Amino acid sequence: MEVPSSGSQLRLPRRPIDRMLSPVRGFLEHRLAGAALLMVATLAAILIANSPWRHGYHELLELHIDIDLGLHAVNQSLHHWINDGLMSIFFFLVGLEIKRELLVGEISSVRKATLPAIAALGGMVVPALVYHWFNHDTASQHGWGIPMATDIAFALGVLALLGDRIPLGAKVFLTALAIVDDIGAVAVIAVFYTTDLNLTALGVGFAFLAGGVLINRLGVRHPVLYLTVGMVMWLAFLRSGIHATIAAILMAFIIPATTRIDGADLMRRIELISQRLQTVGLPQDTHMNTAEQQQALLALAETVEYAQAPLQRIEHDLHGFVTFLVLPIFALANAGVTLDGDLLEQLEHPLSLGVILGLLVGKQVGITLSTWLAVRLRLADLPSGVTWRQIHGVAILGGIGFTMSLFVAGLAFSDQHQVSAAKVGIMTGSLLSAVVGVAFLFSTRSREAAQ
Repeated sequence: MEVPSSGSQLRLPRRPIDRMLSPVRGFLEHRLAGAALLMVATLAAILIANSPWRHGYHELLELHIDIDLGLHAVNQSLHHWINDGLMSIFFFLVGLEIKRELLVGEISSVRKATLPAIAALGGMVVPALVYHWFNHDTASQHGWGIPMATDIAFALGVLALLGDRIPLGAKVFLTALAIVDDIGAVAVIAVFYTTDLNLTALGVGFAFLAGGVLINRLGVRHPVLYLTVGMVMWLAFLRSGIHATIAAILMAFIIPATTRIDGADLMRRIELISQRLQTVGLPQDTHMNTAEQQQALLALAETVEYAQAPLQRIEHDLHGFVTFLVLPIFALANAGVTLDGDLLEQLEHPLSLGVILGLLVGKQVGITLSTWLAVRLRLADLPSGVTWRQIHGVAILGGIGFTMSLFVAGLAFSDQHQVSAAKVGIMTGSLLSAVVGVAFLFSTRSREAAQ
């Protein structure tokens, strides 16, 4: 029997609304969509912060919102709610991605993880040293963690501009490197950007973390229970002095990563449900189903759910929400730097210079050099089909440090002049890394084609 292709019998009938929304769907599904929207939000924040509406912009961010949760009330500014609350969803997604990569992805074995781990380590240490060179023994020396992180969404989005000119191995290398980089950034935030500890609150947080591990072991899979445990953890960490987003990372690691049924059981259940549908009668039109048909279809939906790991299902459900809502809101709230006075003077500030050169120079030197050493010492192999010039180009793109760098800058400094200098450095260094990286990789491909 001929199997119907996805482009014929399995295609859903197109309604007028489908034709209207088709261009929107095409944009949202494109690999550049998230990076493009983040760039638009960043430019909007800069324009608003330098417009006649800038005072209203800053007043809105400082508007305090009080949420009473019965036994515990939280009063924070809108800016803090975005950075401590909304960004926890982003860090939860990061945690899910890290766990998936550790289990089945590009860092799931020692051999796979060695090269990106060493490359990421070099790409964190050297930028921090570059920053320290410009800012040691100054009031801004605490910001050494700002140029350490790579923005995976922006970096991969920029790399997508080159399409098939770049081999798959280079894209996989950058992805794995950025994942390890995220692990390092989270560790830096937890250890070095933590205020005075409240041990009681911290104990409550870890107690609920242990409770999450327990319900995982008991086989509980419903997201609502994990959400409840996670909310209490988040509140406890918020009070403990450790940044609340760390709770989101830890919570991601206790989300179940196994399915309830295997492939053979899935097919057996589908066959039984199919037979049941044949018995009660297949739906003949697009009207509502009969009670028996609906019962069979609900059993099919439950079976499909059992065949998916909650980790993968939640990650898929959150990805669009984080990409198209959480990160743009974060950019709107954090990228709005007011360019008062001489921009050149701001760029020459040691803090800005440390961030710019840390991202543009430190990242590419650290990643390229550490990768070369790892291969030279035979600790790891260069990805198949990838040249050293492409590794260098990918290392330059590693200097795109937007989201996590802005986040660390907000933790490192409370003085607005320092925060503004850091933002100028982050955006300048990230933009230069993107432009130089694309130009370098494009010229690399052209040179290789000419040889």
